[in-house]
Amino acid sequence: MLTDVALKNLRPQSKPYKSTDRDGLYVHVSPGGAISFRYDYRFNGRRETLTLGRYGRGGLSLAQARERLFEIKRTIAAGASPAIEKQRAKRRLKEASSFEHVANRWMDTAPMADSTRNMRRSIFNREVLPHWRNRLLSEITPDDLRAHCKSIVERGAPATAIHVRDIVKQIYAWAILHGEKIDNPADGVGPASIATFRPRDRNLSPAEVRIMLGLLGEVATLPTIRLGLKFILLSMVRKSELQDATWDEVDFANAVWSIPKARMKRSRPHNVYLSTQMLDILIALKTCAGNSRYLLPSRYDADAPMSRATFNRVTSAIAERASSQGLPLEPFTVHDLRRTASTLLHEMGFNSDWIEKGLAHEERSSRGVYNKAEFEAQRRHMAQQWSDAVDAWEAGKSFTPVVTVQETSAPRFDPRV
Repeated sequence: MLTDVALKNLRPQSKPYKSTDRDGLYVHVSPGGAISFRYDYRFNGRRETLTLGRYGRGGLSLAQARERLFEIKRTIAAGASPAIEKQRAKRRLKEASSFEHVANRWMDTAPMADSTRNMRRSIFNREVLPHWRNRLLSEITPDDLRAHCKSIVERGAPATAIHVRDIVKQIYAWAILHGEKIDNPADGVGPASIATFRPRDRNLSPAEVRIMLGLLGEVATLPTIRLGLKFILLSMVRKSELQDATWDEVDFANAVWSIPKARMKRSRPHNVYLSTQMLDILIALKTCAGNSRYLLPSRYDADAPMSRATFNRVTSAIAERASSQGLPLEPFTVHDLRRTASTLLHEMGFNSDWIEKGLAHEERSSRGVYNKAEFEAQRRHMAQQWSDAVDAWEAGKSFTPVVTVQETSAPRFDPRV
């Protein structure tokens, strides 16, 4: 039997040699002085040699080598070759995908709207990649993800933490779909364990619209931002669709703003038919935009769109001012303006198909598959009625909408043609 003293006294010779321990374990001593634990055995009629590890600092002790030998013998008894299993483990480690590599492949190829991809890439590059760039997929645990999301929440960004969890979940789901044999760490981290939010079902009443527009003129912001926020209310577009809008998309002659599919959430082009009030706002924005290609250029760089957080700051400032003045206007988001238009237009009695088309919603039922109508004449009429209603409420007046389209406004279909 070997002892630690005996192992420390082993000296290299001109040729490799071995010194035996019990149960078939022995050490191999190379001419360079390296000492490694080995075990010879027969498996399915063939002789195999397994190297357990090196002896010494950073390697195995004699006691550890003996314990490992017992595990090896159990593996053999179970009908598996320890040498082959070791080779497989090395191959799996060599072929294991890094988190960064798989995440970038998902980001580049997974189907999603460009605006969503850009947002997720920004969050990933800022919040995720710096922490786990050099890790393998198999090295990230639910505890790692939970702790990282908690640190984001503690700095005051719970929504970002939720997005981080969702991004990681989708990266792993994509990796598993493409053959990775791993667990998804996000499955063990529920969104509610990170942060909770109030339901997003806020819409403003006509009275609140009047208060909001009145206070919009009082808060400290640029005139173009005031115009942009009102334009979102009138047009029913998403915030990102206006923030990234360029002048080549606007046709003043035909009063239509055509948003390309690359910038739409559902990757389908969308027409916004412009009321006279919306045209007036665009003319004012064009006057202020100078040579910028963007409807709402950055304050500091005319070649870039406005900051993503600008509208959010304005809506927060409006809610704070309403609270300070004791006005009945609860906090609201930019997206709530879009919901407000949808809710109030439905209450006015406008056709749901026109409204859903104006919101760029696509019905997923069989009816929606076949209904590809643009409803241009109807939506132009509805857009003008909605703008007139908002103007009336801003002035403190009531408004009675005309929910039907005059016959002369609708296209004619002659069966004789």
